Amino acid sequence: MVLKNLRPANFFKEGSVEVAPPARAGESGIRRLAIRKDELVSRPADGVDTIPDIIDYAARVHGNRAALAWRDVVDVHEEKKELKKVVDGKETTETKTWKYFELSDYKSISYLELQEAISEVARAFIHLGINVGDVVDIFAETNPNWQIISHACSLISATTATTYETLGVSGLTHSLNEPKCIAIFTNENLLPTLIDVLPNTPSVQYIFYDGKPGEILDKIRSLRKDKPFKLFHIDELRSVGRELPTSTLKPRRPDRDTLACIMYTSGSTGAPKGVCITHGNMVATVGAVNTVFGPHLPAGDRYIAYLPLAHVLEYMVELCAIFVGITCGYARSKTLTDASVRNCKGDLSAWKPNVMFGVPAVYETIKKGVVQKINHAGLAKKTAFNAALQAKRYAAPWVPGLSTALDMTVFKPIHDAVGGEITFAVNGGAAISEETQDFFNDAVMTLTQGYGLTESCGMCAFLPPELLRSGVVGIPAPSVEIKLLDCPDLGYYSSTESEGQSGSSGNGASTSSKTHLPQGEICIRGPSVTKGYFNRPDLNDDENVFTKDGWFRTGDIGQWNEDGTLSIIDRLKNIVKLQGGEYIALERLESVYKSCSLVANICVHAEPDMSQPIAIIYPHEGNLRKALSSSSDLAPLCKDAKARDLVLRECNAQAKKNGFARMEMLKGVILCSEEWTAENGLVTAAQKLNRGKLSEMFKDDIKKLKD
Repeated sequence: MVLKNLRPANFFKEGSVEVAPPARAGESGIRRLAIRKDELVSRPADGVDTIPDIIDYAARVHGNRAALAWRDVVDVHEEKKELKKVVDGKETTETKTWKYFELSDYKSISYLELQEAISEVARAFIHLGINVGDVVDIFAETNPNWQIISHACSLISATTATTYETLGVSGLTHSLNEPKCIAIFTNENLLPTLIDVLPNTPSVQYIFYDGKPGEILDKIRSLRKDKPFKLFHIDELRSVGRELPTSTLKPRRPDRDTLACIMYTSGSTGAPKGVCITHGNMVATVGAVNTVFGPHLPAGDRYIAYLPLAHVLEYMVELCAIFVGITCGYARSKTLTDASVRNCKGDLSAWKPNVMFGVPAVYETIKKGVVQKINHAGLAKKTAFNAALQAKRYAAPWVPGLSTALDMTVFKPIHDAVGGEITFAVNGGAAISEETQDFFNDAVMTLTQGYGLTESCGMCAFLPPELLRSGVVGIPAPSVEIKLLDCPDLGYYSSTESEGQSGSSGNGASTSSKTHLPQGEICIRGPSVTKGYFNRPDLNDDENVFTKDGWFRTGDIGQWNEDGTLSIIDRLKNIVKLQGGEYIALERLESVYKSCSLVANICVHAEPDMSQPIAIIYPHEGNLRKALSSSSDLAPLCKDAKARDLVLRECNAQAKKNGFARMEMLKGVILCSEEWTAENGLVTAAQKLNRGKLSEMFKDDIKKLKD
């Protein structure tokens, strides 16, 4: 689909510019977005300095336009399927029950109704005794009530703590106890988890919930005899607040420095860290997004919201959507497609979004599903599709109408699979392969990238559609400034004068210093960057995390390109030195190997005594079965030497295509038949690899491949 409202091609021509020279040896100068080089963005509009200001602005400007939309669960259908598994070398069959949702049509509330709902809950909170600085934990799925509770806290200068719904008992207990949460909001289906948590959370007094729970409420009440928990349905909160005066709200409004959120990361090791995010941090981020993407986010468009709101990317994107007047249509990752629901359309077909944000796993899954269908359609259709891709990529810029004609014919089934009306999408959370990004730009819709961390409200760099290209994460967000620090041990230098000083052998390695481009650890500073972690002086006082002059060290390795854009080479902790002395960057390798059609997910593993890495792979079942002309289930396929050899061969073919050096190519692969989910702990809730658990799970296989 063609993206409209594009600014002139040279609008971001300079990309970024240096606004200050290096302050000392071993670091670069400071760079900013060229069009905002004189002043960093700190707000999206005059008078908008806090989150309640955004809600008031949206209600005033967008009024009766739909703000939030959702679908109710009408029914749950259970279907039994037989699966074959290999246990201790023996093939067994087990019956598994799959649940499919039947959903209603979308319902919505307007911006004025959203403002009133927030006000009602906020007044109820004041009535219950929730004070300035009290912390309310949100342990819930992405839905409108998550937003209402969060914004109600913001309106009265209370703080929210966010917890992933898949975090587990220990992580939830930590996120309730560390900030001494006075209350928690959750969903009906998550209440059973609280049974194991609440006996160990003495500060919790209130439990807010939605849905229609039954006897479990009595069980929760019985957990504490001396100071029993007070339970309120969100509808009850609204009813209580509706009868109270709005005059109680004005004295409680926050300012820019008020702590809005303690956002707990979904880290794969240790207790989750709570990132302290102020109202000023958030509104600066909204201002930054609006500066770069504003023309592509027109009021009245539809955004599909399905990523966890406990992740900073989704949290900030939805806040931006509210500001610009885009309707957030809530969905579930398991009900996005028509095939994943029963007696209704999937969320994409039902909502027909114009805007979509996702992580690489989402886009890779969509792409591989398309490729699988094309391969099954026969040689003629496959040839026609590939020819159309080439025509759109190379001829469409010079042939008027060709792009539209291809979109309406060859590529229409793909457009329909994602709702038919998406014009603009952004990838975040991790790097996406150039091949996959190019595929979407040619066949589906404009797909750009972004780079950020929880500590930067998810925004460090953006790739605007006017500067569309692959292999880069974009230009600096206008709310941050960036500098690079030398990493001499790894062969990264921020100054081009340092070329060749590294001990790295280069030879095409990911971390080769054989470049004239500035490279180094990315450091950021600006109004959207956190000032620290909650209750973690060990990190807040550490110069390797926060420098005395206000820089946050990200731990990511970046490279400034000639056009002023930024590329992410890898992350410091995921760079491994092999036995030959060469360094390889695991995440960079994974982003490329993941584009192999036989790979659904991949974890590249390397150790200092290895000459080449190996990979643990969750294969794409349909494509693997097609390639082997096999009808076997996935479990026996993963044990098949032919399957392993094929996946290894195809992965290394992808590596050669991308110019990998020998030590970056895979020595062997381990195939895993269990899907990698946050529920089984193989990935985090943010879909990042749990390398430790994967390595432990396959330690015997890894040892065999090493020997």
